[in-house]
Amino acid sequence: MTTLERLKKVFKNVKPNIDVENITNDTRLLEDLGVDSLSLMLLAMCIEDEFKFQFDTITNPFKTVGDVVNYIEQKIG
Repeated sequence: MTTLERLKKVFKNVKPNIDVENITNDTRLLEDLGVDSLSLMLLAMCIEDEFKFQFDTITNPFKTVGDVVNYIEQKIG
């Protein structure tokens, strides 16, 4: 299973109303998925559980799903 596929599973758990089939690396977190600051914190916790790492910082450098995928892949290397 790819990082993107695993991330889609996390998105579905956090925001069940999201159609994960349409999520690509270019999907924008805020504009396309409606990920606000509260959703982002919940996503971060679920991503940490799924991928077994901790985020370095709580700031949000992520604009797209691809940004998150790239970060995860760097962390789990």
